[in-house]
Amino acid sequence: MKSYAAVDLGASSGRVMVGRVGPDSLELAEAHRFPNRPVRAPEGLRWDVLGLYAGVLDGLRAAGQVDSVGIDSWAVDYGLLDADGALLGNPVHYRDSRTEGVAEKVWASVPARELYAATGLQYAPFNTLYQLTAARESSQLAYAERLLLIPDLLTYWLTGEQGTELTNASTTQLVDPRTRDWSYDIASRLGIDLGLFAPLRQPGDPAGLLRDEVLEETGLTGPVPVTAVGSHDTASAVAAVPAEGERFAYICTGTWSLAGLELGAPVLTEESRAANFTNELGLDGTVRYLRNIMGLWLLQECLRAWGEPELGALLPAAGEVPALRSVVDAGDAAFLSPGRMPERIAEACRASGQPVPVSPAEITRCILDSLALAHRRAVTEAQRLAGHPVDVVHVVGGGTRNALLCQLTADACGLPVVAGPAEAAALGNVLVQARAHGLVGDLTDGRRLLSRTQPLVRYEPSGDAARWREAEDRLARR
Repeated sequence: MKSYAAVDLGASSGRVMVGRVGPDSLELAEAHRFPNRPVRAPEGLRWDVLGLYAGVLDGLRAAGQVDSVGIDSWAVDYGLLDADGALLGNPVHYRDSRTEGVAEKVWASVPARELYAATGLQYAPFNTLYQLTAARESSQLAYAERLLLIPDLLTYWLTGEQGTELTNASTTQLVDPRTRDWSYDIASRLGIDLGLFAPLRQPGDPAGLLRDEVLEETGLTGPVPVTAVGSHDTASAVAAVPAEGERFAYICTGTWSLAGLELGAPVLTEESRAANFTNELGLDGTVRYLRNIMGLWLLQECLRAWGEPELGALLPAAGEVPALRSVVDAGDAAFLSPGRMPERIAEACRASGQPVPVSPAEITRCILDSLALAHRRAVTEAQRLAGHPVDVVHVVGGGTRNALLCQLTADACGLPVVAGPAEAAALGNVLVQARAHGLVGDLTDGRRLLSRTQPLVRYEPSGDAARWREAEDRLARR
């Protein structure tokens, strides 16, 4: 057996997991977990990337001797380096307000239809393309010699080598999903210098060795290679969907819900753009055709506003609240920013003429019903737009621990839900490292290994499907 350190950075916490892989075994253990707390500085919302790097070093120290390290994180955000390789300020948080109104400026040069046809990426105000447009006149960008996406930045600090991993690069809205290379025409028309980006890397490519200073800091004995993985955490999570065959949908649950299909080619139709589906790149030439849904961010923000009550008591109480009494659009950008989430959900229900949830249990039930409804809409529309029917929905990520959400998703979709693994991103990270070192075969082999070694729970659909259709119609009439 060999050991692999998976650095998995989410929007609210980071962790270093250790995966031990053998011919027919896959074990995962947490070495270290640390918070990821954005900081509201005078200039706006920023990531504490130095705190994250310190957490990574602490995690590698706790992990002990490993055969490789891989890093995945959230998408779109980046750090800028000067000519000496020094970081030019803390990376801007994707929830920062600087991209408000920027999309219209971009579309004046490249209409939204053309942009989608070229890059296949859904509209989201925080896509890297819009961030770079917003930063065009900034002194930091003027002095920048290199742009590194978050996992590539941390890899650079660990190894001294620079690269841009492809699955994460595909979230910038500057990659052509057909060629799996930069969209040079789009970048040129928008005045974006692709020379800022380091050369593209594929998942499984070597990304350097831990620097001597890192070895000394962590107590590891070199050489320790760093391996490029699916560095967008969703790419790693989808790689860890324990599916058989191709007729499956997936929902990667956490701060966001990413719901969709794994395809062999992008869907670039105007109808797909209007439905706001994205085509991000996955392993082995695959395309992650999915929709971004606000996810458990809605509940996380409510819990924060309520003083962090015990979720184990809140969910049973939410289960007693009448189903589908009130629902909101869980994909609505109105819920993107932090703060006052319980009040904003109540206001959305009031504005749409629905009963207004008041208690934490009622608001929690509204959130979970709304998420399940959004999952239903995404899975149903993805099948129709891609011409790709499915028989089962795989739910992976932190939301698998929420049995009520999993059951509601099965009920809403009218399909069985297989929940697990919870640490899908870390497991996908580990599998790519093990594969690069010859211990695991292709994507299918990795998924078979997951099915044999990871705990999975199956939820069968129940209840009245007509009630979900009625709730869907209610939202459509808003």
